[in-house]
Amino acid sequence: MKKKFYGSGLTGIDTSHLHGKLIVIEGADGSGRSTQIQLLQAWLESKGYAVESIGLKRSYLVSEELEQAKQGNSLARTTMTLFYATDFADQLENKVMPALRSGHIVLADRYIYTLMARDLVRGANWEWLLSLYGIALVPDAVFYLLVSPQVLVERNFQKNATINYWESGMDLGVSQDVFESFIRYQREIQLQFRRLHKHFSFQIVNGNRSVKALARELQTQVAEVLGVTP
Repeated sequence: MKKKFYGSGLTGIDTSHLHGKLIVIEGADGSGRSTQIQLLQAWLESKGYAVESIGLKRSYLVSEELEQAKQGNSLARTTMTLFYATDFADQLENKVMPALRSGHIVLADRYIYTLMARDLVRGANWEWLLSLYGIALVPDAVFYLLVSPQVLVERNFQKNATINYWESGMDLGVSQDVFESFIRYQREIQLQFRRLHKHFSFQIVNGNRSVKALARELQTQVAEVLGVTP
C-alpha cells in the first residue's frame, strides 16, 4: 500500500518507493518508551530486519542548538515549536526516507504527536499545527503508552534526583512546586493526547504494566503490522 502524508508532505517524494515500515512509540518520560524501543529493536533484528531509529533532538542540523537554547529555561514558545519542527523535518528527509526506501524498519522514539500535545498545552493554534506537521508521513503503527501521572513522577524520581523543567511544565507557571506542576502538566498532556487520538486514530496502550507484559503486547502488535509470527 502506498504511504501517505498527513498534509502536503515533502516535495519530490514518491511514496510508492518507500518499502519499509514506520513504527512510532509515544509516551511521556518515565512511560517506559525508550526501554520498549530498545526491546523492539533487538526483537526485530533477531527476526532479520534492518532497523533505524529516530527521536526528538537527534537532527544533525539543529539538535545541539536546540539543547543549548533550552538550557536557560527561557525559550519562547513559538521559537521552541519551530526548533522542534525543524529537527523533525531534517530527520524525516535525511533519515526516515532513505531508510524506508531501503526497506528498513524505522522505530520512532516519539513523533509529531508529542510535539503537538506540548504545543497545544501551551496555547498553540490547532490548525496551524496541522499545517506545520503536514509534512509528516503517516506511520504504519503508532502506540501511545499511557501511564498515570503519579506513576510517571515516581519513575522520574527513581531515575533522576530532579524533574526536568520542561517535562514538568514549569514554564507555564501553574505552580511553583515542581511536583505539583509535573502532575498537572502531565494530566494536560494526556488530555491533548486524547484529542490527538480522536484525530489520528493511534493505539492507546496501558503503560502501567510490567516491562515484559508491555513488550509482549507490542511485539504481537508489530508482528501483525509486518505479517510475521511474534
